[in-house]
Amino acid sequence: MSLGRREFIAVVVGAVSACPLVTSAQHEHGSVRRIAVLIPSSPVASVFIQSLREGLEKLEWFDGKNVQLIKVEFRSTAGDVHSLKSEAAKLVALAPEIIVSGGTQATIALKEITGSIPIVFVHVADPLAGSLIQSLARPGGNITGFAAYESSIGGKWLELLKDIAPHVNHVLVLVGQNPTWRMHVPTMQGAALTLNVKLTITHVRDAAAIERAINALAGEPNRGMIVLPDNLLDERRELVVRLAAKHRIPDVYGSQEASGGLLFYSSDWADLYRRAASYVDQILKGAKPGALPVQQPTKFRLVINLKTAKALGLTIPSTLLAIADEVIE
Repeated sequence: MSLGRREFIAVVVGAVSACPLVTSAQHEHGSVRRIAVLIPSSPVASVFIQSLREGLEKLEWFDGKNVQLIKVEFRSTAGDVHSLKSEAAKLVALAPEIIVSGGTQATIALKEITGSIPIVFVHVADPLAGSLIQSLARPGGNITGFAAYESSIGGKWLELLKDIAPHVNHVLVLVGQNPTWRMHVPTMQGAALTLNVKLTITHVRDAAAIERAINALAGEPNRGMIVLPDNLLDERRELVVRLAAKHRIPDVYGSQEASGGLLFYSSDWADLYRRAASYVDQILKGAKPGALPVQQPTKFRLVINLKTAKALGLTIPSTLLAIADEVIE
């Protein structure tokens, strides 16, 4: 995720009432427990929040009854570190018992502000980077959570692009400011050697840079594109998809599902938020976050857009269609 200008979108702090079905946790603490969520603003943010609620409800924590969710969405554009820190500080000032953080940069910002409030991160690509944790098995400190990717996924994106568009031999890799590109690019470079593909790694900071990079690729034969996970690129997804369609570029996405994009492959982020509820539950009941091991993704989503494939003149292998979680007609 890229660091950028961010603005408070919403802080939802609803009035709550006593839960008629009183849990043992309520008896012990005698009050509604407060859980904050710091999450990037996106079309699927509400899906992730709902997944967290679903996970909590299975453990008998009900938003508006025995727990209160305080949700903060942040929007990123280009390069202002201080805005995110300001938003994180405002959230910490609300004194929640636990914070669920969405993504690498939100987690980094929170770590710099509080060493006491437990933080459960979701979809952080490389939690060992930046000293977020001491180790995967024993994170230490006040932070633990659920990692977003396996280290090999960068190579998998390139393999999928070649499977769906075998003619491609020159691939633009769009990179924002999310530092976890350092994890993805090496595995992609290893796969590129095996697949005889030339990679062009391009870092972008704004919409104009995105447009320049894709327009430059348009002049190359047998071209393709991989869009790495990044807040800026997610927010400019409509522009990326439109330019890919204009120049007939097969495109693969590694974070949010792109309406109109050819292929999306990533861990199931909604599942990660649902699983994060288990750590929230344990911490509310007294567990120390530093003693809870960081967990790896167990579910992945592959989405293929047949309409886009047809427009590009591509025939999707039946083997891919058979394993896809969703096929868009």
